[in-house]
Amino acid sequence: MNISLTGRHVELTEPIKAHMNASIETLSKYNMDIISVNLIATSQTKKGKPLSIIEFVINLAHKNSVVIKQSDEDLYAAIDLATARAQKALRRMHDKDNHHHKDGINEAKSEAGNGIDLHEASEAMEDEIVPVELTLYKPREVEDVLNDIKENKKLFEIFIDNDGKTRVLYKRNDGKFGLY
Repeated sequence: MNISLTGRHVELTEPIKAHMNASIETLSKYNMDIISVNLIATSQTKKGKPLSIIEFVINLAHKNSVVIKQSDEDLYAAIDLATARAQKALRRMHDKDNHHHKDGINEAKSEAGNGIDLHEASEAMEDEIVPVELTLYKPREVEDVLNDIKENKKLFEIFIDNDGKTRVLYKRNDGKFGLY
């Protein structure tokens, strides 16, 4: 990481440089491939008051640069506020890279490097319909089916009656049973 400290109308003393370097070092904990950090300290006078302005320009590999400007009456306070804002911005970028949309089709994309076909993975993530084989081969009495529904707490049962018709016995909302 290249570090550039610049002072405009401000003399950068050793304690100020040490504070700036310590602030910049806190940015490395996010593992964001920081190429360079330019820190520019400027002193201005607004409405008769001295004002210190700190500008961070953080260049990241394969991402947009992060630019943060912070002003305060105290130079050290401006450095601390700008550092906190830079940490927040890098934390957001880090979290977005590592945790954002890690469900659904993006999981399939992340596993695509493992030799998984994206089309198959997207189909697998859809609502799964499991084919069930119906046992409609022998005719049944309505009373037998009614007893099965009551015992197994099913909502409905499809069956063939003694006349060869396909029937559906179901439990209604009022607790009674209906027959199609």
